[in-house]
Amino acid sequence: MVGGGKDAFIGAVHRIAARIDGEFDLVAGALSSTPERSRDSGAALGLAADRCYASYDEMAEAEAARQDGIEAVAIVTPNHVHAGAAKAFLARGIHVICDKPLTATMDQAEDLARAVRAADALFILTHNYTGYPMIRQARDMIAAGDLGAIRVVQVEYAQDWLTEAAEQGGQNKQAEWRTDPARSGVGGSVGDIGSHAHNLACFVTGLEVEKLSADLQSFVPGRRVDDNAHVLLRFQGGARGMLWCSQVAPGCENGLRLRVFGEKGGLEWAQEDPNYLWFTPFGAPKRLLTRGGAGATAAASAVSRTPGGHPEGYLEGFANIYAGAAQAIRAARQGRRDPVLDLLPGLEAGLAGMRFIEACVRSSDKDAAWVTI
Repeated sequence: MVGGGKDAFIGAVHRIAARIDGEFDLVAGALSSTPERSRDSGAALGLAADRCYASYDEMAEAEAARQDGIEAVAIVTPNHVHAGAAKAFLARGIHVICDKPLTATMDQAEDLARAVRAADALFILTHNYTGYPMIRQARDMIAAGDLGAIRVVQVEYAQDWLTEAAEQGGQNKQAEWRTDPARSGVGGSVGDIGSHAHNLACFVTGLEVEKLSADLQSFVPGRRVDDNAHVLLRFQGGARGMLWCSQVAPGCENGLRLRVFGEKGGLEWAQEDPNYLWFTPFGAPKRLLTRGGAGATAAASAVSRTPGGHPEGYLEGFANIYAGAAQAIRAARQGRRDPVLDLLPGLEAGLAGMRFIEACVRSSDKDAAWVTI
């Protein structure tokens, strides 16, 4: 693992997710930006002293030279580190599982894309919400034509944790780096959670955004990146959409919601109640589909661990990305491409996300003018 040391949030989530199915062992890390903190963090996790590295470059070189070296690395750093770290491991044939968004800037994204395409290793991006069983169910139903031609897509992700200037005062490191454009990139809420909403809408519908009109705000005085965004979307094939993301919405914790409407019916899903999917055929009563329940598709059943009625959620969704990565890595050992990769976000999803973020900022700078992605 690169990043995820003391006081980090997402590193612990990745470690739990990687362990749920017993597919991965954590054996090495460059866990912090300073050698001392990296060693201390590694010791706290039980890593051998000689595998607690001062930098990701040192780790990539040393692990590639070991007979028992790592097969994969999880990169869980602030966004501006993703490209350099991923390139260091990809160049040595080590598979990369990287947190989203792809990078901090489009230049970094394009540089990393060249490295991914040239590498003999897998690159997987942890858009974890794509791992939820009922999201896989919705994707299957749309692909099967249950909604008919898609007309309208509405997606939102609302939080409240940045309603005040949490980045000031040095007490909240997550807020500090996520509101620092040098580390997070030009997008604030639109890069942090808007990218999740965009990815989810595209993953479920199979559509790509062609044009958008974005109105980005920084409501908290002195904040250097947006903390709220309203985005109109035009999808390929004529579908229209709306995306709202906010980190200044009091009362909202992790309110990721998706609604998709077609000529034959509609679907509705909410991340905070993720085991249920509402399906409404036009002219018929609403139907509540449950995780593990009657009518579950093969893709949804494949990523369900417990009987219906036993809640699964955030950690399990993350774990499904890691389980899929393990399956793909085993196939790669044999020189095969496993079809599970079709369900795992990778380079192309990452590039689409970066283009979305960049287009939102460009549009907002032009007073919400329509721009082509």
